[in-house]
Amino acid sequence: MNRAYTDVNSETIDRWVAEGWEWGTPISHEVYAKAAAGEWSVVLTPTKPVPKDWFCDLKGAKVLGLASGGGQQMPIFAALGAECTVLDYSKAQLESERMVAEREGYSIELVRADMTKPLPFADERFDLIFHPVSNCYVEEVLPIWRECHRVLKPGGILLAGLDNGFNFLFGEDETKIIYRLPYNPLRDPALYEAGLRDDNGVQFSHSIEEQIGGQLAAGFKLTGIYEDTNGSGFLHEHGAPCFYATRAVRE
Repeated sequence: MNRAYTDVNSETIDRWVAEGWEWGTPISHEVYAKAAAGEWSVVLTPTKPVPKDWFCDLKGAKVLGLASGGGQQMPIFAALGAECTVLDYSKAQLESERMVAEREGYSIELVRADMTKPLPFADERFDLIFHPVSNCYVEEVLPIWRECHRVLKPGGILLAGLDNGFNFLFGEDETKIIYRLPYNPLRDPALYEAGLRDDNGVQFSHSIEEQIGGQLAAGFKLTGIYEDTNGSGFLHEHGAPCFYATRAVRE
C-alpha cells in the first residue's frame, strides 16, 4: 500500500478503457448530432436517464463534469450550448474527451486532477456539476461535497450518481454475501490485494450518511432522488436497487 490508491485507480481505469469499458466508450457522431437537434439523454447511474427537468438551461451554462471523462456526457452538454470543463484522473478518459471535441469542433477544458484534493477552480465558477458514479473510487466523500459547494454558484445544481454499497457485499456471481460493510481496502490488506489481483482497483462502499448526509452537511438542499439497478446480473434480475441519483442545489 505504498502507492497512492488514487494513482492505482487511475491506471486501472486506463486499462479498462483500453479493453473497451462501457463507461469509457465515447459517443458517436450520430449521437452528438441528435443532441444538437434536441434529442438527447444522459445517465448518472447504469440505466435510468436523468430527468430533463433536473437540469438548468444548458445554453451558455458553465458545466463541470466531475470524474466524468470518457466522451459520453460532456459532448451532449456541449452540443446543447454549454461551456464544459471536465476533471478526471484517468488519462485515457480525458483523451476520449479531447478526441470527441476535436471531431465535433467544440472547445472543452480538460483538467487531470485527483478529486480527493481541493478542486483547481475558483469559488462560484459553475452553474452545474455532473458527477456520475465515481466516488466509489475514493475513501472520503465529504471533502468532495464541500468542494462542489464551493465551486458552484448560488443556485447551482449538483447532479450525482451514487453507489449504495450493496454490490460490495457479494462475490462476482452476486448470489452469496461474502464481505462486510463498510468495504474499505485501506483498512484490510487482504481486500487491497484482492482488488489488485482481480483488476478492480481500490474501491470503497459509502453509507447514505456519507452520500446524502454529506451533501446536506456541505450546505446543499436535496431536491430530487431516484434508485437504479446494476443493469445486468443476479441483483438486477431481482430488482435490487444498488445505485441512486441525487439532485441538490446550493442555496
